[in-house]
Amino acid sequence: MKRTGAALVRFALEQLGVRRTFGIPGVHTTEIYDELNRSDSITPTLVAHECGGAFMADAVSRTSKDVGTLLIVPAAGVTHAASGIGEAGIDGIPMLIISGGIHSESGHKYQLHEMDQHTLLKPITKGTWRITRHRDIIPTLYRAYTTAITGEPGPVFVEVPYNISNFLGYVEDLPKWQPPEAPPLPDQALIDDAARTLLAAGQPGIFAGWGAVDAQASLVELAEHLDAPVAVTLQGLSAFPGNHPLHTGMGMGDYAVPAATNAFAKVDCLLAIGTRFSEIPTGSYGINPPQSLIHTDINPAVFNANYPASHTLEGDAKSILPALLRAVKALRAEAANTGIREQIARDKAAYRQEWRDHDSQERVNPERFFSQLRQILDDDAIVVADDGNHTFLTAELMPILGPRCYLSPSDFNAMGYCVPGTIGAKLANPKRQVIGIVGDGALLMTGMELVTAVRENTGVVLFVFNDGELSQISQAQQIPYNQKTCSVLGSIDYQAFAGAFGVEYLALDGNEAIVETVNIALERAAAGNPVLVNVRIDYSKPTRFTRGVVKTNLGRMAARDKVRVVGRALWRKVRP
Repeated sequence: MKRTGAALVRFALEQLGVRRTFGIPGVHTTEIYDELNRSDSITPTLVAHECGGAFMADAVSRTSKDVGTLLIVPAAGVTHAASGIGEAGIDGIPMLIISGGIHSESGHKYQLHEMDQHTLLKPITKGTWRITRHRDIIPTLYRAYTTAITGEPGPVFVEVPYNISNFLGYVEDLPKWQPPEAPPLPDQALIDDAARTLLAAGQPGIFAGWGAVDAQASLVELAEHLDAPVAVTLQGLSAFPGNHPLHTGMGMGDYAVPAATNAFAKVDCLLAIGTRFSEIPTGSYGINPPQSLIHTDINPAVFNANYPASHTLEGDAKSILPALLRAVKALRAEAANTGIREQIARDKAAYRQEWRDHDSQERVNPERFFSQLRQILDDDAIVVADDGNHTFLTAELMPILGPRCYLSPSDFNAMGYCVPGTIGAKLANPKRQVIGIVGDGALLMTGMELVTAVRENTGVVLFVFNDGELSQISQAQQIPYNQKTCSVLGSIDYQAFAGAFGVEYLALDGNEAIVETVNIALERAAAGNPVLVNVRIDYSKPTRFTRGVVKTNLGRMAARDKVRVVGRALWRKVRP
């Protein structure tokens, strides 16, 4: 039979269950867009910029069972999307990227959009493919999709040249999609040995990352059975309920909130699940795990990379945690209450009070904002944060209750994630509340995607933490330099900004109006209207994360460098 390449792409995506693509059509992809526009199950979605489209696709993958899919033009579309692809690649998020390609049989050089896309994308994808024959389109897309979702997930890229997508070619058949089999469990002897080690500990603890996010029920039961405190990574904030009495917070060292620092001070056996012990969740490698470190992850390359493990369990936490729980329960009944829960509760209450007592003057106190926002939001509301000071305020002060209810850029740390990420999460979860916490600097990067939010009737609420600076950087500059270089934004009329896109606008200037403003914003969003809330946030009190990371990095400096940094800071305070 003869089919255009575009028709074969459509068939493959329908078989894979793709429901939506993100991108901007161009001359190399118009035939594919036309095919998808006639599909009964796929909606091609126009974005303002391919970077925003990549963040939307990433959010679809993080908050649903769908794999976020990009359909972009070659060259410029690929480079524009590269930040979002890189974020997914480093964070272990599946994504399917399809681009057009130049005419592969024209015989001409220097064609429009001609470049080696595969070399560019190799470091940030799990694999790239270039179609050379019509008969290869369907099996290649199936193979790419399987690569994206198996092992440690990640983005994959398929290039479909113009002459293949637009012209007819011969194919023998249209094969159906067959999902891959689930990966096997580790040997039972390894699971039993890990269980015995946990039970032999005086005080076991658990450190959960994104890899544990789909195993929350087993994780909760295991923690309760062991009476073990649970810390989470930034990316894993939704791996364990933030209102559970054994939840301590993000991290476990001096950079963590007091509940975590204190609860993990005497932990002599650590179960780490779905975390790579990368820089952010360890506070710039500022933790010292115990010798008994049981590390389970789907990617064996992470084992012993930063900290030596006494036990390693390779596989998906969705399968390993239930098996480990069964082994633990078979060996010993539930542990008695050690008092760790009461200690965690006291430390959390004291830390909240410390923030509440902080004088925010005429601005919004972060603790009051997050505590009241949490009371108003549904338990399964999705919270999307960007990269910046607000990220760690959210991590420290906003309990996340359900799995896949929190997302933000992590190890790749790309600013600009929140606005498109919020849109993508809402499109994938139209019946759930979706809110974004975005810094004013990050808003300026991808805020133009608000036009997409309006066009797609996505009732999202974006809380813009507005202090007029790139606060995470300006705070880091203030201590050693006593000056802020290229980190002050200038004056922005956010009401006019929102109005330009047809977005509803609200201003939140002080603590007294938090409840009323949040309720109005959610009410308007429920009617399908995107809402921008300008929050005059108080950033004068640094987070524990910021203080802890500064302390850790300063502490590991050589004496000569430490004297230079401290001396310069003191001198500039005297003579700016």
